[in-house]
Amino acid sequence: MSTDTRDVVEELLRRMAKGDHPRTAEMFAEPVDWQLDWPAEGHPAVPWIRPRSSRTEVADHFRSLEAHHVPELNGTSVTRILVDGAHAVVLGEIAQTVRESGTAYTSPFALHLTVEDGLITRYHIYEDSLTVARALGGLES
Repeated sequence: MSTDTRDVVEELLRRMAKGDHPRTAEMFAEPVDWQLDWPAEGHPAVPWIRPRSSRTEVADHFRSLEAHHVPELNGTSVTRILVDGAHAVVLGEIAQTVRESGTAYTSPFALHLTVEDGLITRYHIYEDSLTVARALGGLES
């Protein structure tokens, strides 16, 4: 199982890096257990932070991220992929530039994925939400 999980995770990361939102969304089960490390109410400065459960909503999440950032300046990197059966943890650093203001920011992240029958059933990402909100003009430093 761990080889299949790693293969799915690596393919997900390839599709995300290419900005192929419909093909990225195809990799998710419906419903998907989706969680972003933010307060439940989200934040008005960060519109992509909201509950998701369908492939359409997953594609919308990635489109919204792209709409608010400059894809050509994305320097997000993966430093490690850890696999244990159906579970995988991806560690790395998000490096983005806000489209509207030109503000660049970085944040470490951990992404917990679960893969069942070749589909992603869990997508939980943990990041420095304070840094992201500040970069998008939602909070003072």
